[in-house]
Amino acid sequence: MIILEGKNIGKRYRRREFSVDALSDVSFTLNEGEILGIVGESGSGKSTLLRQIAGLEIPDAGELLLDGRPLPAKRTKENYRTIQMIFQDAVGSFHPRRRISDSIRETVRNLVGAGEEPDWKTLCSLVQLPLELAERYPRDLSGGQCQRFAIARAMAVHPRILLCDEITSALDVSSQAQILRLLAQLHQEKNMSVIFVSHDLAVVRSICDRVMVMRNGKVVEEGPAARIIHAPREDYTKQLIASVLEVRDTRAG
Repeated sequence: MIILEGKNIGKRYRRREFSVDALSDVSFTLNEGEILGIVGESGSGKSTLLRQIAGLEIPDAGELLLDGRPLPAKRTKENYRTIQMIFQDAVGSFHPRRRISDSIRETVRNLVGAGEEPDWKTLCSLVQLPLELAERYPRDLSGGQCQRFAIARAMAVHPRILLCDEITSALDVSSQAQILRLLAQLHQEKNMSVIFVSHDLAVVRSICDRVMVMRNGKVVEEGPAARIIHAPREDYTKQLIASVLEVRDTRAG
């Protein structure tokens, strides 16, 4: 069952002397309980697409549908509760002069209700962190711990869709593995739908059901993750996979 759909999404950024089509005629679907991976080079439009979905920006063309109904340009609190976004810079996503608990509490009260209090015991257990760490400031935590709390902040409002924008790329290998295991566990337990943006094809292959390949603001290829990785049809996808393998071979040597 399709939970989210994009139809012919377009986004143009205008500068004084020129304009750039960051997204051009992008269409996609996200099924309930599915993890959709989006890959492509830097500047391909991956993060721009997530910002349109999250409601942080308004598309210039096309429409987004949630459960078959158009998402409004001005999102409601319910819309924001339904679709939550997790960012690459976990530390920077929290206010530097507020405790982690205060930032999470603010999100819950803004989107759920003024008198609401997060279920701290459940949230910390969910992301496998001690409760006392929530009383620290972002600077006092590791990147991996901040990313776990960013996930906890999103989960505190019970979303149906998680948007993950390069959430492991700034972490060390050990923290990356922990975050991926946590995401897979939450996806299974909560039956959430996830859009996972990454430049790491190995990560995408390990966690995603389907993959969409983007280049220059357009969708180049889409299909089951195993097929895209092992039997790509488009030249650009083949080049993308070959370049990743070449880099890994060089590192191994």
